[in-house]
Amino acid sequence: MQDTHDLLVRSTTDFPALRRETTRILQVNLGYLCNLSCVHCHVNAGPSRTELMDLATIETVLEVIRQRGIQVLDLTGGAPEMNPHFRYLVREARAMGVEVIDRCNLTILLEDGYQDLPEFLAEQQVHVVASLPCYLEDNVNKQRGKGVYQGSMEAIRRLNAVGYGESLLLDLVYNPTGPSLPPPQAILEADYKRELAARFGLRFNSLLTITNMPISRFGAVLLAHEQFNDYMQLLRDSFNRDTLSAVMCRNTVSVDYQGYLYDCDFNQMLHMPMGHLPSHRHLSSLLEEDVEGEAIYVADHCFGCTAGAGSSCGGALE
Repeated sequence: MQDTHDLLVRSTTDFPALRRETTRILQVNLGYLCNLSCVHCHVNAGPSRTELMDLATIETVLEVIRQRGIQVLDLTGGAPEMNPHFRYLVREARAMGVEVIDRCNLTILLEDGYQDLPEFLAEQQVHVVASLPCYLEDNVNKQRGKGVYQGSMEAIRRLNAVGYGESLLLDLVYNPTGPSLPPPQAILEADYKRELAARFGLRFNSLLTITNMPISRFGAVLLAHEQFNDYMQLLRDSFNRDTLSAVMCRNTVSVDYQGYLYDCDFNQMLHMPMGHLPSHRHLSSLLEEDVEGEAIYVADHCFGCTAGAGSSCGGALE
């Protein structure tokens, strides 16, 4: 697989300098193991990956939450639910009153050993953020694999059955199927709600639109189709300075499965350590020091978060 790292992370970039604010969100990658291998995946996750966060690191995550007053624990992967310590981490964080987000691919809820997850997530009042790159079957299967669309519909039905989409938060995530920016979030959300209700009687709370990042698997696809330069130019031409105050790296710390720190999940995949230090800083360092006011490690891929209406793990920024 071709790597876009050297094309993005150069000695200089004209992306504006940014500094960290108070850390509110801890986004933790529990590992790269996943039951799917999606084309747009910036983590290059899949069924053959073996990297998983161990229990000792998870205990450190919980200690940082206690000491730093973290408000939101955002769990990602791979499929975060496939980490054997997923449920323990969720229970402990919820017992501290922390909001827990599970970035779910939906189809994991249908796999053997995970079919009781909807009930567990509902019991713990976990905020489920689920990837569904389109409300049309062909587009979903093209991006995520044959049969994924129907599996996703069944998974949403199971989540609806335990209260998600009403009293419990279920947000869906849209990614473009190619090298383009997402359409306006509010308009697309209305389309999703209309189509999923009419076709399947399904409901959800909000739609989050996220721009595809030109890294890992999606970056390799761009290079293979000779679209990388054009896509980067699109991101640059669409730069929106008004989104800079809301980009997720300002109040979020990203933690990889080994416990090392990054300014965001995308920097993690590009091996860009927090603070642009020569060596990686470990999660345990947050027990001794805060990172508020530190410079954020930026590079050319950051234009993806500031293009158009902006993009973050919480959807459009404007």
